[in-house]
Amino acid sequence: MIYDLSKNNSIARTFIAELRDEQIQKDAMRFRKNLERLGAFFAYEISKTLKYKEIDTQTPLGIATSSVLEQQPVLATILRAGLPMHQGLLSVFDQAESAFITAYRKTKKNGDFVIQMEHISAPDLEGKTVILADPMLATGLSIVLCAKELINTYQIEKLHIVSAIASAEGIKHVRANLPKADLWLGAIDDEMTSKSYIVPGLGDAGDLAYGVKQ
Repeated sequence: MIYDLSKNNSIARTFIAELRDEQIQKDAMRFRKNLERLGAFFAYEISKTLKYKEIDTQTPLGIATSSVLEQQPVLATILRAGLPMHQGLLSVFDQAESAFITAYRKTKKNGDFVIQMEHISAPDLEGKTVILADPMLATGLSIVLCAKELINTYQIEKLHIVSAIASAEGIKHVRANLPKADLWLGAIDDEMTSKSYIVPGLGDAGDLAYGVKQ
Protein backbone atom coordinates (compact mmCIF):
# COMPACT_ATOMS: atom_id res chain seq x y z
CA MET A 1 0.00 0.00 0.00
CA ILE A 2 1.13 3.54 -0.77
CA TYR A 3 -0.46 6.32 1.29
CA ASP A 4 0.15 9.71 -0.39
CA LEU A 5 -0.81 12.79 1.64
CA SER A 6 -0.78 15.02 -1.43
CA LYS A 7 -3.94 13.34 -2.76
CA ASN A 8 -6.13 14.75 0.02
CA ASN A 9 -6.31 18.17 1.64
CA SER A 10 -5.20 18.28 5.26
CA ILE A 11 -3.05 20.45 7.53
CA ALA A 12 -0.17 18.10 6.75
CA ARG A 13 0.07 19.65 3.28
CA THR A 14 0.81 22.99 4.95
CA PHE A 15 3.68 21.36 6.82
CA ILE A 16 5.04 20.03 3.52
CA ALA A 17 4.77 23.47 1.87
CA GLU A 18 6.71 25.05 4.74
CA LEU A 19 9.37 22.33 4.61
CA ARG A 20 9.93 23.14 0.92
CA ASP A 21 9.99 26.95 1.33
CA GLU A 22 13.61 28.16 1.12
CA GLN A 23 12.83 31.21 3.25
CA ILE A 24 11.10 29.28 6.03
CA GLN A 25 13.93 26.73 5.91
CA LYS A 26 16.26 29.37 7.38
CA ASP A 27 14.55 28.71 10.72
CA ALA A 28 16.02 25.30 11.62
CA MET A 29 13.77 24.90 14.67
CA ARG A 30 10.65 25.41 12.55
CA PHE A 31 12.00 22.96 9.96
CA ARG A 32 12.52 20.32 12.65
CA LYS A 33 9.08 21.06 14.13
CA ASN A 34 7.35 20.54 10.78
CA LEU A 35 9.07 17.18 10.35
CA GLU A 36 7.99 16.31 13.88
CA ARG A 37 4.40 17.30 13.10
CA LEU A 38 4.43 15.10 10.02
CA GLY A 39 5.74 12.21 12.09
CA ALA A 40 2.84 12.60 14.52
CA PHE A 41 0.37 12.86 11.65
CA PHE A 42 1.64 9.64 10.09
CA ALA A 43 1.65 7.90 13.47
CA TYR A 44 -2.05 8.66 13.84
CA GLU A 45 -2.81 7.37 10.33
CA ILE A 46 -0.72 4.21 10.82
CA SER A 47 -2.45 3.58 14.15
CA LYS A 48 -5.69 2.95 12.25
CA THR A 49 -4.11 -0.15 10.66
CA LEU A 50 -2.86 -1.76 13.88
CA LYS A 51 -4.51 -4.44 16.03
CA TYR A 52 -6.58 -3.51 19.09
CA LYS A 53 -8.13 -5.30 22.03
CA GLU A 54 -11.00 -4.34 24.35
CA ILE A 55 -10.41 -3.72 28.03
CA ASP A 56 -12.57 -2.58 30.91
CA THR A 57 -11.50 0.69 32.51
CA GLN A 58 -12.58 1.77 35.96
CA THR A 59 -13.77 5.39 36.00
CA PRO A 60 -14.88 7.34 39.12
CA LEU A 61 -18.48 6.53 38.16
CA GLY A 62 -18.36 3.05 36.67
CA ILE A 63 -16.80 0.75 34.09
CA ALA A 64 -16.05 1.82 30.50
CA THR A 65 -15.11 -0.53 27.70
CA SER A 66 -12.14 0.79 25.74
CA SER A 67 -10.01 -0.29 22.78
CA VAL A 68 -6.24 -0.22 23.24
CA LEU A 69 -3.30 -1.31 21.12
CA GLU A 70 -2.46 -4.98 21.46
CA GLN A 71 1.21 -4.20 20.93
CA GLN A 72 3.24 -1.02 20.53
CA PRO A 73 5.21 -0.74 17.27
CA VAL A 74 8.97 -0.29 17.24
CA LEU A 75 10.12 3.03 15.78
CA ALA A 76 13.25 2.74 13.63
CA THR A 77 15.10 5.80 12.40
CA ILE A 78 17.99 6.47 10.03
CA LEU A 79 20.34 8.99 11.63
CA ARG A 80 20.60 11.95 11.56
CA ALA A 81 17.86 13.37 9.35
CA GLY A 82 15.23 10.96 10.67
CA LEU A 83 15.37 12.22 14.26
CA PRO A 84 12.64 14.92 14.06
CA MET A 85 10.15 12.56 12.41
CA HIS A 86 11.09 9.94 14.98
CA GLN A 87 10.21 12.38 17.75
CA GLY A 88 6.82 13.02 16.14
CA LEU A 89 6.10 9.30 15.87
CA LEU A 90 7.21 8.83 19.48
CA SER A 91 4.88 11.59 20.68
CA VAL A 92 1.96 9.40 19.56
CA PHE A 93 3.36 5.93 20.19
CA ASP A 94 4.73 7.14 23.52
CA GLN A 95 5.42 3.68 24.92
CA ALA A 96 7.17 2.38 21.81
CA GLU A 97 10.73 1.10 21.80
CA SER A 98 13.19 2.58 19.31
CA ALA A 99 15.84 1.36 16.88
CA PHE A 100 18.55 3.63 15.47
CA ILE A 101 20.48 3.05 12.25
CA THR A 102 23.61 4.83 11.05
CA ALA A 103 23.75 5.01 7.24
CA TYR A 104 25.05 7.59 4.80
CA ARG A 105 26.06 8.22 1.20
CA LYS A 106 29.76 7.47 0.65
CA THR A 107 30.85 9.36 -2.46
CA LYS A 108 33.49 7.98 -4.79
CA LYS A 109 36.08 10.06 -6.67
CA ASN A 110 34.03 9.87 -9.87
CA GLY A 111 30.97 11.32 -8.11
CA ASP A 112 29.07 8.05 -7.77
CA PHE A 113 28.04 6.93 -4.29
CA VAL A 114 27.20 3.83 -2.34
CA ILE A 115 25.17 3.57 0.85
CA GLN A 116 27.37 2.82 3.83
CA MET A 117 25.60 1.34 6.86
CA GLU A 118 27.76 1.27 9.99
CA HIS A 119 25.63 0.47 13.01
CA ILE A 120 22.20 -0.68 14.18
CA SER A 121 21.03 -0.38 17.77
CA ALA A 122 17.68 -2.16 18.14
CA PRO A 123 15.49 -3.92 20.69
CA ASP A 124 14.05 -7.37 19.96
CA LEU A 125 11.99 -7.01 16.77
CA GLU A 126 10.67 -10.58 16.60
CA GLY A 127 6.98 -10.51 15.68
CA LYS A 128 6.85 -6.70 15.91
CA THR A 129 5.42 -4.00 13.67
CA VAL A 130 8.29 -1.70 12.67
CA ILE A 131 7.92 1.90 11.47
CA LEU A 132 11.07 3.03 9.62
CA ALA A 133 11.40 6.80 9.20
CA ASP A 134 13.64 8.78 6.85
CA PRO A 135 12.41 12.19 5.63
CA MET A 136 13.72 11.82 2.06
CA LEU A 137 13.20 8.71 -0.07
CA ALA A 138 15.38 9.55 -3.09
CA THR A 139 16.95 6.50 -4.75
CA GLY A 140 15.47 4.20 -2.10
CA LEU A 141 18.86 2.54 -1.65
CA SER A 142 19.32 3.44 2.02
CA ILE A 143 15.77 2.49 3.01
CA VAL A 144 16.05 -0.88 1.26
CA LEU A 145 19.52 -1.61 2.69
CA CYS A 146 18.47 -0.79 6.27
CA ALA A 147 15.10 -2.53 6.03
CA LYS A 148 16.62 -5.70 4.60
CA GLU A 149 19.18 -5.79 7.40
CA LEU A 150 16.36 -5.67 9.97
CA ILE A 151 14.29 -8.26 8.07
CA ASN A 152 17.23 -10.62 7.70
CA THR A 153 18.01 -10.37 11.42
CA TYR A 154 14.48 -10.55 12.84
CA GLN A 155 11.13 -12.08 11.90
CA ILE A 156 9.32 -8.74 11.63
CA GLU A 157 5.54 -9.02 11.37
CA LYS A 158 4.91 -5.78 9.43
CA LEU A 159 7.03 -2.94 8.02
CA HIS A 160 5.83 0.64 7.51
CA ILE A 161 8.10 3.20 5.79
CA VAL A 162 7.54 6.91 6.48
CA SER A 163 9.02 9.75 4.38
CA ALA A 164 8.13 13.41 3.93
CA ILE A 165 9.16 13.52 0.26
CA ALA A 166 9.73 10.61 -2.12
CA SER A 167 10.85 10.32 -5.73
CA ALA A 168 8.97 8.17 -8.21
CA GLU A 169 12.20 6.26 -8.89
CA GLY A 170 12.79 5.64 -5.19
CA ILE A 171 9.26 4.31 -4.72
CA LYS A 172 9.76 1.93 -7.63
CA HIS A 173 12.99 0.62 -6.08
CA VAL A 174 11.38 0.12 -2.67
CA ARG A 175 8.34 -1.62 -4.11
CA ALA A 176 10.57 -3.97 -6.10
CA ASN A 177 12.71 -4.90 -3.10
CA LEU A 178 10.23 -4.60 -0.20
CA PRO A 179 6.90 -5.58 -1.76
CA LYS A 180 5.19 -6.23 1.59
CA ALA A 181 6.07 -2.84 3.11
CA ASP A 182 3.49 -0.05 3.35
CA LEU A 183 4.71 3.42 2.30
CA TRP A 184 3.45 6.59 4.00
CA LEU A 185 4.53 9.64 2.01
CA GLY A 186 3.98 13.38 2.33
CA ALA A 187 4.50 14.07 -1.37
CA ILE A 188 5.85 12.37 -4.49
CA ASP A 189 8.16 14.21 -6.91
CA ASP A 190 8.98 12.90 -10.39
CA GLU A 191 12.56 14.07 -10.90
CA MET A 192 16.03 13.77 -9.37
CA THR A 193 19.30 15.58 -10.09
CA SER A 194 22.42 13.83 -11.41
CA LYS A 195 23.53 13.58 -7.77
CA SER A 196 20.25 11.88 -6.80
CA TYR A 197 18.62 14.77 -4.97
CA ILE A 198 14.84 14.99 -5.36
CA VAL A 199 13.46 17.83 -7.54
CA PRO A 200 11.75 20.03 -6.47
CA GLY A 201 12.25 18.24 -3.14
CA LEU A 202 13.47 20.46 -0.33
CA GLY A 203 17.25 20.07 -0.23
CA ASP A 204 19.28 18.15 2.36
CA ALA A 205 16.93 17.48 5.29
CA GLY A 206 19.75 16.64 7.70
CA ASP A 207 21.64 19.84 6.94
CA LEU A 208 18.50 21.96 7.20
CA ALA A 209 17.59 20.42 10.55
CA TYR A 210 21.01 20.30 12.21
CA GLY A 211 23.52 22.34 10.19
CA VAL A 212 25.67 21.72 7.14
CA LYS A 213 27.88 18.67 7.59
CA GLN A 214 31.56 18.76 6.68
